[in-house]
Amino acid sequence: MLIRLLPVYAGLAPIVGVAVAYWLGVTNEVLPACIPIVDGCTSISATGRYMPGSLIFRAVMFPQAIVLVFLWYFAACWLRNIAPASKMSGTVMIAGFVGALALILYVTFLGTKAPFYEFMRRFGIYFYFLGTVVAQLALATALFRHFLKTASPLLKRYAIVMLWLSGLPFALGVLMMFLKTFIDDPSSAENRIEWLSALIMQIYFIVMYFAWRSTGYTVLTRTD
Repeated sequence: MLIRLLPVYAGLAPIVGVAVAYWLGVTNEVLPACIPIVDGCTSISATGRYMPGSLIFRAVMFPQAIVLVFLWYFAACWLRNIAPASKMSGTVMIAGFVGALALILYVTFLGTKAPFYEFMRRFGIYFYFLGTVVAQLALATALFRHFLKTASPLLKRYAIVMLWLSGLPFALGVLMMFLKTFIDDPSSAENRIEWLSALIMQIYFIVMYFAWRSTGYTVLTRTD
């Protein structure tokens, strides 16, 4: 039962942590007051850059990285059990692990000023998003192909929703590259896209929980 709740934690903990960190930043007048996903007044990274919000940000994101390691391992096991013919389980696990480790790198160097540390922070955040989205897309694609022929209508709907949720961040990433090329000051638009992409990624995990529950996913341990 606790294993099945991993997607719930992975989906909700960052949303709550970032919201609290942002609220503390606004309260202490180190961040502008707005609705970031609408106004784009600040980035997600900014919520974890200033005290005291940075304490909450780090306290949530470091455990989140560990949770993601276990989550993607059990997601790959789940996929192997419900769709034995699929070859995506390895991609799901490896891409997920890359994203989790990149998140640790990102949080470790967040707020540092030296050029090398800045490079490591950007490297971490880019590969966190890339690894996580690739893992999500690989899992959703495998589920869609399997459920299209063999599963109940409910599971087919979960697979379709997960496929859309995993594809949207890629589309938003292309849009962000377009805006950087053709807009003189794309920072606010970039911030909006960053917030929206992150929110979509978190919603994906919540849908994953319902998919796990609908299949009765249970993890057992045994000894001889």
